[in-house]
Amino acid sequence: MDAGAPPAAPRHEVVVLALPGTMAYEIGLPHQFLGGAAGPDGRRLYRVRVASLDGGPVRTSAGYSVLPEHDASILATAQTVVIPGVQGTSAMTEGTVPDDVAGLLRTAAGSARLVSICTGAFVLAAAGLLDGRPATTHWVHSAAFARLFPRVRLDPDVLFVDDGDVLTSAGNAAGIDLLLHVVRRDHGSEVASRVARRSVVAPWREGGQSQFIERPVPEPGDSGTAATRAWALERLGDPLTLADLAAHARMSVRTFTRRFREETGSSANRWLVQQRVALARRLLESTDVPVEQVAVQAGFGTTASMRQHLHATIGIAPLAYRRNYRGPIAHPM
Repeated sequence: MDAGAPPAAPRHEVVVLALPGTMAYEIGLPHQFLGGAAGPDGRRLYRVRVASLDGGPVRTSAGYSVLPEHDASILATAQTVVIPGVQGTSAMTEGTVPDDVAGLLRTAAGSARLVSICTGAFVLAAAGLLDGRPATTHWVHSAAFARLFPRVRLDPDVLFVDDGDVLTSAGNAAGIDLLLHVVRRDHGSEVASRVARRSVVAPWREGGQSQFIERPVPEPGDSGTAATRAWALERLGDPLTLADLAAHARMSVRTFTRRFREETGSSANRWLVQQRVALARRLLESTDVPVEQVAVQAGFGTTASMRQHLHATIGIAPLAYRRNYRGPIAHPM
């Protein structure tokens, strides 16, 4: 390191709290998707550690136990606490958690961001941390959740909910979406996209996208709308209409509209806006292209239109987004 170089910023401290009955698959997701995030210099941006209440082994939903290296005392220095899903616990059957768990989480909430995956929302709700707040969980358990926690503003249809210092997701795949969203929120879309590419998952699914996709796998011989979506992604700067998309798919507008929603869980127009917002974010973060030109290249046409859509999606204007999230620009020598 150069003598005059500033010291590297400390890594963001993440603690995964493994409770009895925790979902085995979800314990490892934060390590994969937060622990794998790195800056342009290759430095890891998060330190992810797993803790049980007493540092002892924890029985998982898969029938085997895991042995974390830490006890819950490390929550005192955590900046983000992740609660994986649980199965067959009092949080899900009675809406309660032991007093020590509730106390730990309430204390952590004073200084750390709380993130739940799948039924981990039951734990946060049982600790009283979701009262009056928007949240989601896996749709299979939404009726039970609503019955046990009527004070929570449950949205059972979405992939995840970001309420600032408390974030909740649906099933474990939506947990991946939420963790990538956390990386994107903290460090921008370029870093999140690198993490997603390494794990071969979609780099961005909007939190408000429906959990319910009627036809996630095309039937044999079914042409579907995938080819048209790929075609549209190469032409986001063009003034594409619903009729243009339907014509490319060789379907009527009515049929295309129905098939598109069945396959993606979203309307074609909403999907198109999402992709344009994602492109605008990448351009704002990773290039010096003027904001007016970003609006044209992303297909919004005008800065005013892009500002409206960006603000509606992520609550921030283009120039403010660029100031907050742009990474170092690699200029040619």
